[in-house]
Amino acid sequence: MTWLITGGAGYIGAHVTRALAEAGEKVVVLDDVSSGIVERLPAGVPLVRGSVRDRELLDRVLREHGVSGVVHFAAKKQVGESVEQPLRYYRENVYGLTVLLEAVVAAGVRRFLFSSSAAVYGVPDVDPIPESAPCVPINPYGETKLAGEWLVRATGRAHSISTACLRYFNVAGADGPELSDTGVFNIIPMYFDRITRGEAPRIFGDDYPTPDGTCIRDYIHVADLADAHLTVAARLAREDGAGDLTVNVGRGVGVSVRELAQVVAEVTGRDVEPVVEPRRPGDAARAVAAVDLISDELGWRARRGVREMVESAWEGWLLRHPEAR
Repeated sequence: MTWLITGGAGYIGAHVTRALAEAGEKVVVLDDVSSGIVERLPAGVPLVRGSVRDRELLDRVLREHGVSGVVHFAAKKQVGESVEQPLRYYRENVYGLTVLLEAVVAAGVRRFLFSSSAAVYGVPDVDPIPESAPCVPINPYGETKLAGEWLVRATGRAHSISTACLRYFNVAGADGPELSDTGVFNIIPMYFDRITRGEAPRIFGDDYPTPDGTCIRDYIHVADLADAHLTVAARLAREDGAGDLTVNVGRGVGVSVRELAQVVAEVTGRDVEPVVEPRRPGDAARAVAAVDLISDELGWRARRGVREMVESAWEGWLLRHPEAR
C-alpha cells in the first residue's frame, strides 16, 4: 500500500509519517508547509508542497504515487482563532476535506483515516466520555471536525470506502526532540513559555467541582497517538471498501491542571507557584475519554504517562529555546 498523508510535516502528522515509514509502508506527504516543518520528515519520504483545496494537484499525486489510502491531518486547529475566523476554518477544514474526498473517490482510493477531535463533544455531562455521547461542539473548530466526520462517513458509505475517524483528546510530548510541538497553544508549551520568560504558569479557574478545584483533562503522548494510527491503518488495509470506525484516542485517565503544573515544575526544575486567573468560557470541569471501544475493537491502549509527555516535550523545547537551560 501507499499512504498519502496530508499535513504530514505537522506536529502530529510527522509522528504518524515516521511511524508508517518505519513500519515499512510506502508514504507520500502533501503539506503546504504553512505550519509544518520539512526537516521533521524521514529521509526518503517524498514531499509535495500544496493544498488539499487544489483538485488538480490532488489528482496528480494520487495517480502518480499509486495511493491506496489517505490519512488526513491538514486542517486549522486553534479554537480561539476559529472563533475569530470561522469562514477560514470552514474553508480549510470542510471545503478542503470535500475537495480531497472528491479526488479520493475519482481515483478509486478505498481507505480513509480522518484526524478528528474531542472538540466534537463540546461540554458533555458524562464521565468518562463515550463515543455515543451527544456531539454539541461549542466553537467553529469543533463544528468543522464534526462536519468532517459526517462527510467522511457519508462518502465512505456511498462509495464503498473503509473509513476511520479518530477523536483525539489532549496530545502532548514528542518521540524525539526534533519532532516536538513548536506552537505555544497547548498547556504544556504554554507552561514552558511562561517559565522561560521568568513568569508564573497560569491556571484558569480553581473553583471547579474537582478534588483540587482545577480542570481535569485526558492527556495522550503523541507517540501513542501515532501508534494508534498505525493500528487503525493496518485495520483499514485489511478491509476492502467496507465499514467505518469512530473511536476516542486517549488514556482514560484524568490529570488536573494543577497536577500537570507540578509535573512541569519537577521536570524543569522551576518550582514556580502558578497564578490563578478567572475561568475561561466553555471550559468543562472534567473531560476524560472512555477508551473501551478502541481497546475492544483494535486491542490498543496507550502506554506512556504524563511524566514521559512532559519530559519529552521539555527536551524539544530546549532544542529550540536553549536560553531556557
